[in-house]
Amino acid sequence: MTYDQNLIPPQSLIVSCQAPVDSPLHDPIIIAAMAKASVNQGAVGVRVDTPNHIKAVREQITQPIIGLWKQQIPGYEVYITPRFTDAMAIAQAGADIIAVDATLRNRPNGETANTLILKIKQELGKQVMADVDTLEAAIEAAKGGADFVGTTLYGYTKATENCSPPGFELLENMVKNLEIPVICEGGISSPESAQKALELGAYAVVVGTAITGIDIQVKRYQTALNQMEVKS
Repeated sequence: MTYDQNLIPPQSLIVSCQAPVDSPLHDPIIIAAMAKASVNQGAVGVRVDTPNHIKAVREQITQPIIGLWKQQIPGYEVYITPRFTDAMAIAQAGADIIAVDATLRNRPNGETANTLILKIKQELGKQVMADVDTLEAAIEAAKGGADFVGTTLYGYTKATENCSPPGFELLENMVKNLEIPVICEGGISSPESAQKALELGAYAVVVGTAITGIDIQVKRYQTALNQMEVKS
């Protein structure tokens, strides 16, 4: 095993503290407050997007930060920390673990996910969480040296576009076939679904929208209420 149990302990909760770019919540101070509130209530760490947000969170907590930088690059579908320069920026901002898109899709600069993973580990000295969509991608990332692998992109790629998270079947298959820790992320909408993920063998669980997604949650409630008005 290449991971450090002291960094992310088993059977633990990680909270994804993010907000849409057009939301008032997309402010480093607010994201940092979300992160602080999360660890105050027992979360072992947080998952944060962009260098500015990571830096703000780092000033507020000492717990592990899984950092990423969503970048839309013309001609490529990968967007979670797609390049080494992105990884370097979030490492410098204070991330302890770098999350990368480790699907089997084409990448910028002719890199593969595994060359990026290796470079992060060797040149930045950071652990890597490989965000995947399929078992094949998970196995490849594990071979490439990823410290953790997550079900993050299940349902968000062409290969899984007919699937809906949480990817419990994928989680089970990953647990059975990998020797590195598997993190369940995506679609965990209740404490009960988080418990189920751990029962299926998840090393840890990441919860985002259900805890910090105010914009999406309010929209869901409002949509439901509007439907009631139409029926009446």
